[in-house]
Amino acid sequence: MKTKILAIIALVAFSFSGQAQKKWSLKECVDHALKNNITIKQNALNLESLKEDVVAAKGSFLPNLNASSGANLNFGSTIDPVSNGRISSTNFSSSYSLRSGITVFNGFRLLNSYKNAQLGVEKSKLELSKIKDDVSLNVVNSYLNILFAKENLAVARVQAEISKKQIEVTQNQVDAGSKAKGELLNSKSTYANDIQNVIALENTLNLALLQLAQLLQVDPNGFDVTTIDVGVPTASLMYNNADLVYKKAVENRAEILSAKIGIKQAEMNINIAKSGFLPTVTASASAGTNFSHRYTIFQGQRGNDYFFKQLNDNFGYGVGLSINIPIFNRYQNKVNVNKSIINKEQSELALDNAKLNLQQIIQRAFLDAKAALKSYEAAKTSLEAQQEAFKNAQERYNFGAMTLFDFDQVRNRLVNAESTLIRSKFDYVFKSKVLQFYYGESIFE
Repeated sequence: MKTKILAIIALVAFSFSGQAQKKWSLKECVDHALKNNITIKQNALNLESLKEDVVAAKGSFLPNLNASSGANLNFGSTIDPVSNGRISSTNFSSSYSLRSGITVFNGFRLLNSYKNAQLGVEKSKLELSKIKDDVSLNVVNSYLNILFAKENLAVARVQAEISKKQIEVTQNQVDAGSKAKGELLNSKSTYANDIQNVIALENTLNLALLQLAQLLQVDPNGFDVTTIDVGVPTASLMYNNADLVYKKAVENRAEILSAKIGIKQAEMNINIAKSGFLPTVTASASAGTNFSHRYTIFQGQRGNDYFFKQLNDNFGYGVGLSINIPIFNRYQNKVNVNKSIINKEQSELALDNAKLNLQQIIQRAFLDAKAALKSYEAAKTSLEAQQEAFKNAQERYNFGAMTLFDFDQVRNRLVNAESTLIRSKFDYVFKSKVLQFYYGESIFE
């Protein structure tokens, strides 16, 4: 029994360990965010609500049908028609009816309302697509921040290891009498500073992981991502100019298409408002019957007929047609039309503003990517030079031809050059992804 319990505990511990060690890929992060993001869920529900509006608008073309029934029980004092005296009497009566009505014509309001509801669904789909794009871009940015923090941390750990070995070299030189003890203390101080830098970068990495975990709405404990090779940036931009990206984006971006649908909706609202000047024609039909029962039958009165006979004898029906012609309604229709025209002009300005914002964003993104590429090329050249300078300085220091202070200066320049290269590389990669995003290409590969 004890063995079984230990086996179960070991299995549970292994499953938790495997779960904690799971590493998320970029695609898994994006898919999870799109599935669980609260804002996306809210807009998806709003889309479903608008679909119901389409069903309601479609149903407005159909006739309605309503049934009604009523019953009355009358009792109390009444006059006997034979004796002309007051006696107690009880009567029961009930009625049953069906009524139906349909709008024959109302200035095409129903048709335009149906089209407007359909446009509302399309607009909501585009707005949902825009939100999904924004969430995906945020996930990619957070993911790249983690990779950047990991590379920075790896470089810092290598530098800390170099400093640790440098202590051993300096210790041997002090023991041999070729270096003063102060050199050893400086080496230890340099190593301590490097360890502090490692701790700071570990915290930066943990914060980057926490940010992505919160964005995905998952438990940050044990959360980690798969390290992917972002590659070496090319020496040239993917696109020659910002206008090329803008021309493609203005045809496909959800915010532009949504603004165009907004203009169509405004045009529909104008037509709906104009329908207020036109007559409304409605048709109706009804059928009904009733039943009554006298509990007190006076002398000479006929007895009660049975239920179904009365329903059949009393059955009646009718049809009707009505027309309502607006003559004067205190300028309400005119005001509604004018306001709809103003709303259309506002929608047209909203489209122009969306295009302008998109163009400005792409222009900034293009210049940012261009500057990031130049920064990366400069950082790469600087690192190559600093690596050679460090190699030479290390040899001179080992032979006693350079002081530790001067050697640390060279080493610090190398560390800064490595950090600058990593930062500029990921900066350029992300800004290139932004251009790909607006051009309509996949940014998850």
